[in-house]
Amino acid sequence: MNIKWDTEGYIENFGFVHEYGEDVISLIDAKPGSFVIDLGCGSGALSEKLREKGYEVLGIDASEDMVKAASESYPDIRFVCGDAVSFKPERGADVVFSNAVMHWIDADKQEAAARNIFDALVPGGDFVCEFGGSGCAETVHAELARIFEKRGLVYKNPFFFPTIGEYAPILEKAGFTVRYAVLFDRPTVQKTEDGLADWIRMFDKKPFEGLEPELCDEIIAEASENLRPVLFKDGKWIVDYVRIRIKAERPAFSEKG
Repeated sequence: MNIKWDTEGYIENFGFVHEYGEDVISLIDAKPGSFVIDLGCGSGALSEKLREKGYEVLGIDASEDMVKAASESYPDIRFVCGDAVSFKPERGADVVFSNAVMHWIDADKQEAAARNIFDALVPGGDFVCEFGGSGCAETVHAELARIFEKRGLVYKNPFFFPTIGEYAPILEKAGFTVRYAVLFDRPTVQKTEDGLADWIRMFDKKPFEGLEPELCDEIIAEASENLRPVLFKDGKWIVDYVRIRIKAERPAFSEKG
C-alpha cells in the first residue's frame, strides 16, 4: 500500500467507501460458515457485514492504526496487519473479498498480489473485489497535473486504475478464471463542505510529498476553484469515480493445484 492513513478522518468523513462496498458482497455465494478474508478491511465495517451473513471473517489491513480501530469497533472479529502482496493466512480461505484496495497497489506489484491472493484461496475459492477502474477521478487528476505543470512540477498519479482488458489477464496469469467483470461510472458525493480539498488531502497525498505545505494548500485551493463549475452540484462536491468489479475463481482442479 502506498499511503499512510489519517484513520480518524477516514472513518468520520469517508464512510461512503464501505457503504458502496456493501453491494459488492452480493457477489459472494459461499455458504454460511465459510472462511472469508476481508483484504484491506480498513475500519472493519464491511468485515462486520460479512460476519452478519454468517461467515467466519479475518480482517487484514496494512495500517496498524486501522487494525486497532477495527478491533476496538468489532471485538468479535479477528483483525491482523498484512498487505495484499505478502499476507499469509493460517489456512486457505473460501473467499478473499476486497473493496477499494487494489488501486493502492503499485502497478509493478499487481502480479505478485494476484499470485498471493490465489495462493490464499482453497481450490474452488473466489476472489471478489471492487476498486478504482480506468478513468477514476480523471477530472481531478487532469486538473492537478495541469496545475503542477504550470509550476514546473511533475504530477505522478499514484493509483493503478486498469481497464478490464488490463486487469483480467493479470488474474488469469496467476491462475484465476475470471467469472464476472464490469467497469462502470459511479459519481461519488463527498460528505464535507470542502469535499474536493478534503478528498485530495485524504486520498491523493503522494504527488504532494516533498512540497512545502503552503504550496500544497495553494495547489489544492486552485484545483477546487477551477473544478467547482464541474464537480460542485446542488451544494455538494461529486468526484467522478469509475469502478471495476471482478469475481474470479481459483479453479478446483488446475496445474497450480
